[in-house]
Amino acid sequence: MKKDKILVIGACGQIGTELTAALGLQYGIENVIAADIQTHPAGVKNYICLDALDHQQIERVVRECDVTQIYLLAAMLSANGEKDINAAWRLNVQSLMSVLQIARDQKLDKVFWPSSIAVFGPGSAKYNCRQHARSEPITVYGISKKAGEHFCNYYFENFGVDVRSLRFPGLISYTAPPGGGATDYAVDIYHQALEKEQYTGFLEDDCCLPMMYMPDAIRATLELMNAPKEKIAIRTSYNIAGMSFAPCDIAAAIRKHIPSFKMSTVPDFRQAIAQSWPASIDDQQAHNDWGWKPAFDLRRMTEDMLMNLSRQKGVEFEMAANIEPVIDFYPHEH
Repeated sequence: MKKDKILVIGACGQIGTELTAALGLQYGIENVIAADIQTHPAGVKNYICLDALDHQQIERVVRECDVTQIYLLAAMLSANGEKDINAAWRLNVQSLMSVLQIARDQKLDKVFWPSSIAVFGPGSAKYNCRQHARSEPITVYGISKKAGEHFCNYYFENFGVDVRSLRFPGLISYTAPPGGGATDYAVDIYHQALEKEQYTGFLEDDCCLPMMYMPDAIRATLELMNAPKEKIAIRTSYNIAGMSFAPCDIAAAIRKHIPSFKMSTVPDFRQAIAQSWPASIDDQQAHNDWGWKPAFDLRRMTEDMLMNLSRQKGVEFEMAANIEPVIDFYPHEH
């Protein structure tokens, strides 16, 4: 039997940092090739410098290293994408087209490509937005992701490429910095809470959005990719949900542990982007098809974020005892 060999393109990004490590545990680090456009970052094993837009280079790596699966994570996110729409379109769509063509020609076993709730727009349902809800994105990021979803389905239907995808909400992690999205505040706020005990946000304090803690996002990716092929009914991209909250909710969760924390908001262009997205997502299809269920809510995530970031920063921090559960105003229930 041919041994699995994994190529992770965009391995140094917010998702890639943790997903590459998780894949290394599953397949053995020697069987996971970490690839990104930057020169060799410190501490990353089995690394190659690779441009996600270089079709020939990707194909050469696939052939020479006997790659069986590709995880394509390279992308320009929503806020940065609006600053250079042509670059965002090229990176987000052309890189996917290259990987899909290579997967077809080299007969790869599987491909993973993340989509986003950015495919939804003002016409989509605001709460519990369903799998097949109306989708009219207003950003180049969302437009590129919607196009990508249909290309994934096209390559599966016409060429049998086993490509799988998740529509991620805003992702929160303590291991990597924000990546230029409209939900970045939910990462930066924890850093500022520990360093300065204050934060100025760029979204209105009651702007509720779907979010997910990175450990859940990594687990969802692995569970999707490990599911039997016959269980995968969606070949565009699966809705996936974790929790939903607004800036005021996350500030309240932080104050349970840092009572002096203060937050103010000065909304900028990212508010219009965030406001176009649903406040909560219905991911019943993922639950039904391959058993998805999130593990983290806002309270558990806040505890874990503050504890891990305080260790990284060398900041003295003591977890509050006997705290009351933090309310998730738009809970996701199965």
